Amino acid sequence: KALLLLSMLVLLTQPSRSWGAEVKSLSQKPLIDDCTLVMCNPVEKSLPGHDGRDGKKGPRGEKGDPGSPGATWPMGMSGPVGPVGPKGDNGPAGEPGPKGDSGPRGPPGPPGVPGPAGPEGPSGMPGNVGPQGESGPKGEPGPKGEVGAPGVQGSAGTRGPPGPKGEKGAPGERGDPGRAGAAGPVGRSGPQGPPGARGSRGLMGDRGAPGERGPKRESGLPEIAALRRQVEALQWQVGHLQRAFLQYKKVELFPSGRDVGQKVFKSAGFLKTFFEARQVCAQAGGQLPSPRSAAENHALQLLLDVENKGAVFLSMTDFKTKGWFTYPGGKPLVYSNWAPGEPNNDGGNERCVEMYTNGKWNDKNCGVNRLVICEF
Repeated sequence: KALLLLSMLVLLTQPSRSWGAEVKSLSQKPLIDDCTLVMCNPVEKSLPGHDGRDGKKGPRGEKGDPGSPGATWPMGMSGPVGPVGPKGDNGPAGEPGPKGDSGPRGPPGPPGVPGPAGPEGPSGMPGNVGPQGESGPKGEPGPKGEVGAPGVQGSAGTRGPPGPKGEKGAPGERGDPGRAGAAGPVGRSGPQGPPGARGSRGLMGDRGAPGERGPKRESGLPEIAALRRQVEALQWQVGHLQRAFLQYKKVELFPSGRDVGQKVFKSAGFLKTFFEARQVCAQAGGQLPSPRSAAENHALQLLLDVENKGAVFLSMTDFKTKGWFTYPGGKPLVYSNWAPGEPNNDGGNERCVEMYTNGKWNDKNCGVNRLVICEF
């Protein structure tokens, strides 16, 4: 680089020679002292060059020919790999993709084992009875009603002594069939009794004609079938006993009682209105007393007499048809024991029935308090 700069200074002092030729001649000559570069060249048909010592810039020489391209140097070795840069921040979360299709429905699981029955909750307190409404104005007498149904047949009297046997009379004419009597009350079905003893084996009968051959089936298991039937019967009996036991537990909540036939009358020991007493009996699984015979009426009378708390409400009312008392389901009475002159609807608001300690019935206002006795 220093040699090239010196050659350029020589060319500037010799404008008559070309710049490229001078550079070529300088590259072929050996290095000399400062005289060679400044003033020591011979004059070639031109005025001597300016040494440039006075500080003036010489004239610019002509543009020389372009030099030959330099030698191509081989490419250097690659540098070492730089260190790995720090991890960039996470990009923003992408939008959720579309919802996939629902998978096929799995097979239903096996049925769960039924849990044990929960304990029976306590009976709630009866609600308060609303205030009795004012009696409406007395209506005008209505038209005469149709003839009522025939009365209930009275109880049979004591049987008299047998009379002497009379002579056999001639057969009389056959009478017309009488009217069918009212259906008696439906009794409660008792628990199934134990299976009876096996009877003695009967005589072998004649062999019957061979029947047609039936379709081929799997071999029967008569013993297993018989055991299955016995198990089913035992399960029914256990269920029946459980229901009866729960019913008896409710009945035992009452302090005293008396049974007659399939019925049990139990006293609660306190006084309530008709509607409150009906609710108490319903919550215990029973109802207000419904005597359907003289025996049931007498048993209820004895219990009332022992309690010594006045009268007791019965279940019968005339809510559906005024003056016509029926059982809670609306069926007509099959037995009654009205006191003389009753029912008379005294005061125009006697829609319920009470029993006195002598067993007689009387229609009564439903809002008064009477002893609570329930029928089970």
